Amino acid sequence: MDFLSSIPNILLGYGPPFLFVLTIVVFFHELGHFMVGRWCGVGVKTFSVGFGPEMFGFNDRHGTRWRLSWIPLGGYVKFEGDENAASVPDREAEAGMSADQRARALQFKPVWQRAAVVAAGPIANFILAIVIFSGMFMFAGRVMVAPLVGAVQADSPAMAAGILKGDVILSVEGAKVRSFSDIQRQIMNRAEMPTAIELERDGKVSVVSVVPKLFEEKTKVGIQRRGLLGIQADTSPANVVVERFGPVAAVGEAFRETWFVLARTGEYLGRVIVGRESADQLGGPIRVAQISGEVAGMGILALINLTAILSISIGFLNLLPIPMLDGGHLMFYAAEAVRGRPLPERAQDVGFRFGLAIVLAMFLFATWNDLWHLVDRYLASRG
Repeated sequence: MDFLSSIPNILLGYGPPFLFVLTIVVFFHELGHFMVGRWCGVGVKTFSVGFGPEMFGFNDRHGTRWRLSWIPLGGYVKFEGDENAASVPDREAEAGMSADQRARALQFKPVWQRAAVVAAGPIANFILAIVIFSGMFMFAGRVMVAPLVGAVQADSPAMAAGILKGDVILSVEGAKVRSFSDIQRQIMNRAEMPTAIELERDGKVSVVSVVPKLFEEKTKVGIQRRGLLGIQADTSPANVVVERFGPVAAVGEAFRETWFVLARTGEYLGRVIVGRESADQLGGPIRVAQISGEVAGMGILALINLTAILSISIGFLNLLPIPMLDGGHLMFYAAEAVRGRPLPERAQDVGFRFGLAIVLAMFLFATWNDLWHLVDRYLASRG
């Protein structure tokens, strides 16, 4: 009962930051679909942030119902000709459509326009992240610690590879290093994997092979696993600077940051699929709410940064080739473009049902992970 009685406090503490982050991410995702749909002449019936009954809303001059709904776990844009919020075509209504309705229905648009409408949601998520990162790099800057080895831990992978204090790390697995954090970011996903480290010592450049060890740490948001070299930065004032970026440089840096998050997300899911990584780090709405609450305590900039990261993750997940998700629609459109005609209705219906089953299974699995983590954290706090 103690755990159950603590749930209202958890909701009150995590709810507002969670709603702040998720509402922004969902709004811009759906706005991408909406704007490109409008540009392609598709009729938009509903633009909803959230699911379920409407909390409040209004109609714009084009007849679109803008609504905020009670279940804040996503959102949708319902186009002319859609049967439901997942943009499944309404087969039964097609026969009774007027010529004007057909001209405005999504399923009767050219395949490239339908693909553009679907892809616009994830792309909007990536653009949102780039805009956020650009603003942070311009106005807050980034702390840069020189990639200079200040200390090497005893019996560490770095010591075994011959890395010494005073070495300057130039690249990790061919990826150039500009700051010490770049080393950490490149190594974190390479636990127990041979890794080429290019370094400079006394003016001479050499390459050593090191196998980062797996380090597990229990944090407030779950068990974090990462690769560890066993080196520390030299944080003397001469090696620490706050780098500020002009508009053009900030956008370039934001692109690199977005690509880094996107690539790491893909790498993690890939390792889960092949069995090289545990799936216990996959989280759902509860985990997102918890992380949002924890990060909110660090300040508004940290929460905005989390918004950018979550936006990238949502964009990536929506591009997975699973029917019901944007990537599944794109998969069907690609098949149509190759065949010269849509897939049979039966095949599409089976695909959508299969996709729905996968999405529900993923949601239930992530929610189970979240609940188990909350219980485990509660038991740990009780000693």
